[in-house]
Amino acid sequence: MKREEMSDLMTFMVVAQEQSFTRAAAKLNLSQSAISHTLRKLERNLGVRLLNRTTRSVTCTEAGQRLLETLQPSIEEIDSLLGSLDDYRHLPKGNIRLTATDFAANYFLLPKLQDFLSQYPEITVEVDATSRMVNIVAEGFDAGIRLGEQVEKDMIAVKIGAETQMVVIASPDYLAQQGCPTHPRDLLEHNCINLRMVSSGILYQWEFEEDGKPFRMKVPGSIICNNGMFAIGSAVKGLGIACVLKEAVEPYLASGELVQLLADYTPFFPGFYLYYPSRRQNATAFRLLVDALRL
Repeated sequence: MKREEMSDLMTFMVVAQEQSFTRAAAKLNLSQSAISHTLRKLERNLGVRLLNRTTRSVTCTEAGQRLLETLQPSIEEIDSLLGSLDDYRHLPKGNIRLTATDFAANYFLLPKLQDFLSQYPEITVEVDATSRMVNIVAEGFDAGIRLGEQVEKDMIAVKIGAETQMVVIASPDYLAQQGCPTHPRDLLEHNCINLRMVSSGILYQWEFEEDGKPFRMKVPGSIICNNGMFAIGSAVKGLGIACVLKEAVEPYLASGELVQLLADYTPFFPGFYLYYPSRRQNATAFRLLVDALRL
């Protein structure tokens, strides 16, 4: 295969993965017109249509999907092999794409990046901070960071955070005015700040445990949001009671701006993990980042 043909296939793979000429152009550092010309030439040379194009979307034809499914593993294997050659360099080099929740990116990843990138200046780390669940293989990420219960069973999972809790919190002012709940069922008489799950669109049901038996509750309230920091800010202002990750609220508990409630009823569960498919384990730059994040 000629080098030009290989480049054309790579362009097709990125467009098919991104499902957008605009995003592919940004990723490849090419103009949209250059990408369009490359794909027309590739389709002409192969004698089949690979992509369906509309003004709003780009999708694979049946032939294009088959080519993508065949091409992607081969390209990823080559990429992994090239990454392994870093073992022969004085300084490892490579690009690492991660997806993480906004909280995990700031709480677990960011504190480690300064020392890591100072030690390995030729490694680039790209972070996509989002609360939606991401198929890291389909979307071309090297790894993700999520709570352990959200990690798919076929992934390699590396623990980067201790066990955690969803803690119930409120401001002293709110409790002084509305009283302090002593049992989860008391929340039904309070104004609670609800979280809407980004991936599913449903409201999070608050999780509790009593006498070793877990249970969930739908709670009433006048505020619904899809961001934990907004829920915390609302609680600080005395707008209601919130249920959020303990790590996110620890500074507010330490300062006294918020008070933890119902501690005897909030169970622990597995914390955050970095997870990835096994094919990525041979890239030196990636292995170094895994070791830096490992608990």
